[in-house]
Amino acid sequence: MNTAFNLDDYIRKVPDFPNKGVLFYDITSILATPKAFRYCIDSMVDIYTDKTIDAVAAIEARGFLFAAPFADRMQIPLILIRKKGKLPGKTLSKKYQLEYADAEIEIHPDDVPSGKRVLLLDDLIATGGTLKAATELIVQSGASVPEIFGVVGLPFLNYAAVLDPVPIRTLIQYHSE
Repeated sequence: MNTAFNLDDYIRKVPDFPNKGVLFYDITSILATPKAFRYCIDSMVDIYTDKTIDAVAAIEARGFLFAAPFADRMQIPLILIRKKGKLPGKTLSKKYQLEYADAEIEIHPDDVPSGKRVLLLDDLIATGGTLKAATELIVQSGASVPEIFGVVGLPFLNYAAVLDPVPIRTLIQYHSE
């Protein structure tokens, strides 16, 4: 892993989006810059190569972009966690609170390897509500979540309290808006 690489240089900060007073941390500039995207995937592989991870579950939609190449490189299954109504067949669903609304996500329980360790991944960890609901779906499906990974973390939004006791790891953190 390149320790001199500054990921912050590739995260666009957009003031007043999606609402006035909110500073939005936009990871699309990582995706538009191959060396930044490669840094993220290489870093994830470096972090988890010697850890027992049997699958990776990702949150729709930006989480998929990081999880798919990671799953391929690690040779582990990729489990999709999607908004309600987007997965066909048998699903489990979980309702939860967003900052400004209610939401619901689903998972195919048959895709979750029973009794195994599933890394939960998203592009950005903010309040932790979606990841908490996703953790509950994975556990309800018979697996465990040994760790949650996010490319970007916003710990000032107190996600650690919401996701406790699951350990959280990020590549970069911002400590205030």
